[in-house]
Amino acid sequence: MTKLWGGRFQKSAEAWVDEFGASIGFDQQLVMEDLEGSKAHVTMLGIQGILPQADVELILNGLQQLLVKAEADELEFTVANEDIHLNLEKMLIDLIGPVGGKLHTGRSRNDQVATDMHLFLKKRVAEVIGLIENFQKTLLQQAEQHVETIAPGYTHLQRAQPISFAHHLMAYFWMLERDKQRYSESLKRIDISPLGAGAMAGTTFPIDRLKSAELLGFADVYANSMDAVSDRDFIVEFLSNSSLLMAHLSRFAEEIILWSTDEFKFIELDDAFSTGSSIMPQKKNPDMAELIRGKSGRVYGNLMGLLTVLKGTPLTYNKDMQEDKEGMFDTVHTVLGALKIFEGMVATMTVNTERLHSAVHSDFSNATELADYLAAKGMPFREAHEVTGKLVFTCIQRGIYLLDLPLADMQKESLLIEEDIYTVLAPEAAVRRRNSLGGTGFEQVKIQLEKAKACLA
Repeated sequence: MTKLWGGRFQKSAEAWVDEFGASIGFDQQLVMEDLEGSKAHVTMLGIQGILPQADVELILNGLQQLLVKAEADELEFTVANEDIHLNLEKMLIDLIGPVGGKLHTGRSRNDQVATDMHLFLKKRVAEVIGLIENFQKTLLQQAEQHVETIAPGYTHLQRAQPISFAHHLMAYFWMLERDKQRYSESLKRIDISPLGAGAMAGTTFPIDRLKSAELLGFADVYANSMDAVSDRDFIVEFLSNSSLLMAHLSRFAEEIILWSTDEFKFIELDDAFSTGSSIMPQKKNPDMAELIRGKSGRVYGNLMGLLTVLKGTPLTYNKDMQEDKEGMFDTVHTVLGALKIFEGMVATMTVNTERLHSAVHSDFSNATELADYLAAKGMPFREAHEVTGKLVFTCIQRGIYLLDLPLADMQKESLLIEEDIYTVLAPEAAVRRRNSLGGTGFEQVKIQLEKAKACLA
């Protein structure tokens, strides 16, 4: 088969070489964007008088027929036509005749593919933002039910201080809020049209790039044609933002996995988001959380892969840049799937409030309350820290906790300790009293929830 670009070539590549160089196996995902860009381009060519209106109408009609077939998944792509652009152009020519070849007037595959990816990411980033918001709403709903559910808070994966379980959940709400902001801000750099930049130097035809950008809904156009076809910053930024989002999801997944173990028993995942074992009938595995934790690695890899491709490519377009797409497509698929799974997983999980209550009454996470109590009575905090540590050690030796220690034994370390210490050491009181701005105190958590609602509104 003669290539659409094959006029100067006297020899065709072997099939296996064509297959290695072709991108149609993955860039067919850009079919809708490619047709959309072509419709805008040919419309602009007609407005500018570059093509006769009759040709424009014929081409638009052909593109619309291809669009209908694409929506019905009826298009058949071939490796012989290399990529989505040449496949569709060949289909158009076969459909309406040689006039279809006029579609490529005033543009190159270089600005065409860049335009496709801008259009693709613009849509998908909006979808990601929507799914983040859905997940945030689910977190908010769970948090509202557990403002006064007390849970152990951890540092170094060791019991640290009692907290509101809602406070813990809301930490992820705010991580997601920053992720959402990053994606939203990146839209400014995605929402730029490279169409009309040509291969790299523009075109001699009197095109109107602003018109084609307007037809495609872009907010701006690239000011430099070389930058327009070589820029992949917007994809790198998407991959970077996605890597950070997946890091947040992976951290949450790790906690979900821990919380659902018999050792913790803080939550139980719904059966729909768990799997069993082929040999151990008692097992209920948090496979979806584990998969999300694992899939973070492939997203990081996609980011590093594109950065590595770009670091050694001179201006402007190079075939290396064909490697910009698979990682982008994979990351879009992974992020959208992970957000949907996580939203459903958190929405349906059961929080074991009795187990959480038992946990915070069977540890030393209230020790800081005793140190603060002594400091509030005038004892230097370092001294209060030491006194508390000695009392904790006494309890460990006896196999009891601070609330079980008789007042007389406490007063052996400090006479500042009085009967009211038992009220202070109660986990509920410990949480309630932490009312500094952004703290875990119930009133502060309620303020935080209202702030979160305002963000979503």
